[in-house]
Amino acid sequence: MNGQPISGASAGAGGARRGRGTGKGLPALVLGALLVLVTACGGSGPGSGGKGGDGKKDGGAVENAASQAVVTITPEDGADAVATSGALKVTAVKGKLTTVTVTDTKGKQVEGRAAAGGTSWEPVRHLASGTKYKVHAVAKDAEGRESAKDTTFTTLVPKNTFIGHYTPEDGSTVGVGMPVSINFTRGITNPEAVEAAIKVTAEPSVPIEGHWFGNDRLDFRPEKYWAAGTKVTVRLDLDGVEGRPGVYGKQAKTVKFTIGRSQVSTVDASEKTMKVVRDGKLIKTIPITAGAPSTTTYNGQMVISEKYKVTRMNGATVGFGGEYDIKDVPHAMRLSTSGTFVHGNYWASSGTFGSANVSHGCVGLRDVRGAWDGGTPAAWFYDNSLIGDVVIVKNSKDKTIKPDNGLNGWNMPWSEWVA
Repeated sequence: MNGQPISGASAGAGGARRGRGTGKGLPALVLGALLVLVTACGGSGPGSGGKGGDGKKDGGAVENAASQAVVTITPEDGADAVATSGALKVTAVKGKLTTVTVTDTKGKQVEGRAAAGGTSWEPVRHLASGTKYKVHAVAKDAEGRESAKDTTFTTLVPKNTFIGHYTPEDGSTVGVGMPVSINFTRGITNPEAVEAAIKVTAEPSVPIEGHWFGNDRLDFRPEKYWAAGTKVTVRLDLDGVEGRPGVYGKQAKTVKFTIGRSQVSTVDASEKTMKVVRDGKLIKTIPITAGAPSTTTYNGQMVISEKYKVTRMNGATVGFGGEYDIKDVPHAMRLSTSGTFVHGNYWASSGTFGSANVSHGCVGLRDVRGAWDGGTPAAWFYDNSLIGDVVIVKNSKDKTIKPDNGLNGWNMPWSEWVA
């Protein structure tokens, strides 16, 4: 190519002339091209973002200005041992929050609530303990320009914890009288926070309220017995709840159970009978023996809380000293914490049932030792009863059982229950 012209160069272009590649015309051409580039990338020509032909500044600088909105997130980025309640807050100055997302490492999002006007955001409930959270927040100023901020923090790991032992069991089918009962392993001094972290819902829906018995037990129930077939869901969101100073819940669990058919049995201590009503219809009348005149049976609505095909009953465990110690008691179902049962009785004569009250406070039905005979009245009642079924005792010369003696909150008026 020696002696040939550079493609694209002409003799009349900018004074360039034919010559070799090392001639003086090439640098002049390159310099001219550079000047064009400088002008196009920020010179003072039209549309350059500087001054136009009329000497006025155009809109480019305004369009590229930073948002005036300032997002602040507390706690600060990278913070550790953060409190599970009251520590997280997102605010915006000179703008309004448009997006706030808080998620843990598993992608679970924290529900929050923005203040009127979008100037701040806070979670609606406590955070989990020992958990790393990521915060993403966006605010928009009056011109519509957005400002974003991202931080992470980790909540505290508690030294002292509590859990709630609950009944009924997950997946169980229970009777219409079954409350949700939760016994905490530590006494609770912040009951509002703990109760707010437990949600009980039913399908079909019905109002459900909680009631505290002391500082370590919380029961939930509707105003009346559950409807047969109801599906109940219990959500325990206790992880991170400060139940008492320095003591945090560590439980996050969902429990579901189903209400079976309706069965309510009424014991008439005076008549010495028990009438079993299922789904509104009387299906069986059973002769019984209730408490003797010196050891009467409690009146009131009682809920079956435990079932034992065979058990031992020792009077010493319920305050009767050595008055009795009976082995191989058949078909026993607990009605109270203090020791009231409906159970099979093999030591009384068959003529006792329906004619005399001779027990130490329990409701006895004819049976055989060891529960081997499935044809006895006690065996029938045991086989046809669910935990959560209701047994009502009336016309006994005793007081009404206390609501916290067993799962027997139905003996408390609804107005008192919700107070």
